[in-house]
Amino acid sequence: MTAKTVLVTGGAGYIGSHTVLELVNEGFTAVVVDNLDNSSEESLKRVSELTGKSDQIVFRHVDLLNEEALEAVFKEFTFSACIHFAGLKAVGESVKLPLKYYHNNLTGTLILLNLLDKYGCKNFVFSSSATVYGLVKEMPVLEDAEIGATNPYGRTKLFIEEFLRDLSRAQEEWNILILRYFNPVGAHESGRIGEDPSGIPNNLMPYIAQVAVGRREHLSIFGDDYPTKDGTGVRDYIHVVDLAKGHVAALEKLTDEKVGCKSVNLGTGKGYSVLDMLNGMSKACGRELPYKMAPRREGDVSVLYADPAFAKSFLGWEAKLGVEEMCESTWKWQSNNPNGYKTA
Repeated sequence: MTAKTVLVTGGAGYIGSHTVLELVNEGFTAVVVDNLDNSSEESLKRVSELTGKSDQIVFRHVDLLNEEALEAVFKEFTFSACIHFAGLKAVGESVKLPLKYYHNNLTGTLILLNLLDKYGCKNFVFSSSATVYGLVKEMPVLEDAEIGATNPYGRTKLFIEEFLRDLSRAQEEWNILILRYFNPVGAHESGRIGEDPSGIPNNLMPYIAQVAVGRREHLSIFGDDYPTKDGTGVRDYIHVVDLAKGHVAALEKLTDEKVGCKSVNLGTGKGYSVLDMLNGMSKACGRELPYKMAPRREGDVSVLYADPAFAKSFLGWEAKLGVEEMCESTWKWQSNNPNGYKTA
């Protein structure tokens, strides 16, 4: 297979860097644009080392809001497809700074879509989220469930999905797959790349990992009175390597056939509680990890997990890695890189 050139926005981030690795291993050339706001160029240097294919990874330090700089990348390369990860993603921050989130995520995406349109690149994979299902009550969640978000971050994902559905209706040559992730966790088996959030982690697993290496005193568990087996919230955790492979499957689907605009759940179809994940990490690092119970957070649902059947039938993809691999790879990454990509 000849290498195809794919534009990857936000490709230096957690999910982006793992996806770049899988793309390169499958013969694609990845041109990454990233403003490094919540990511590190070091991740891509390590992907180059892991794959041994540095000639298939190109990095440009560009913010999507800088239209002139972004257009320069389109003038330099011809793309067969685009995978769009770039965006702000902290739920709590989005509630405090909604205008920042709407400006960054929506305006950046509109600038990107206009340039893709102008330069004739109409194959598009969007990094969406299970947060678009809002307060859905029926489990497991199917792609045709009612959508509606409970916070500004989720609404940016929802609005971008609507942009894409409208664009597909207006111009049938667009070929779009919207990938709704559940809860990405874990790291590459090498322990060389993983999740490295700036500041206090917003997600469960990097927080537990930082407790495990001594960067945080204890985990706060928000709510122990949910109607679940142990009272803590249940989510569908998916290994980031499985997730990355889902993007390769999506890209190959787009180049093989006309799909219009479709949404696909990327999850395992299994729900694990907060305590399940804490216990898994305790086992991986070999010691009991301290935690304290705290009140529920507003907007949190008790249980959320995917029905992944459509991903299997449509993309030929399914998650292969379980909780043990999620926890062991997280611990390998965090213990080998206690300060993430920072050397200090």
